[in-house]
Amino acid sequence: MTILLLPGINNSGPDHWQSLWEEVESDMKRFQPADWDRPRLEDWLATLERTVADTPGPCLLVAHSLACLLVAHWAERTQRKVKGALLVAVPDPSGPAFPVEARTFGPLPTGRLPWPSLIVASSNDPYGSLPHARHCAETWGAGLVEIGPYGHINGAHGLGRWEEGRRLLTAFATGIGA
Repeated sequence: MTILLLPGINNSGPDHWQSLWEEVESDMKRFQPADWDRPRLEDWLATLERTVADTPGPCLLVAHSLACLLVAHWAERTQRKVKGALLVAVPDPSGPAFPVEARTFGPLPTGRLPWPSLIVASSNDPYGSLPHARHCAETWGAGLVEIGPYGHINGAHGLGRWEEGRRLLTAFATGIGA
């Protein structure tokens, strides 16, 4: 099974857990939209559609930040199936910290995700509050794990390889039979 890493705006830098996982995991592959810094939803949707289509066998999505919104929008449009989606640090497109460059990713998709999904949320994420994460989990039919104060769950918080996240991914994949 291939694990597709879906970074958020500006990509995941070298200290981000997605980049560190990708360095050591041969079954992980990163999608590559045309522009990481000025994301357009339509471009990211087309890129995700192509990436999943070009992936042999089943895949599991691991999205961070803006890419969580991408997954929810894509779920409403695609006919493709994935094993599941781990959604880390879902941002609030109507929140005050949401980047103006990413405005095409709003409003928040409201359809249930057609595959198993798990949201991982921090209690002090400046881009998405716990009530927002709870709302997304309920709306999308996803599980929710609240991990405490880890900021935006990224390299800036000094998570390194984020072993807790890797354990959550392993448990989630096992739980869905992936």
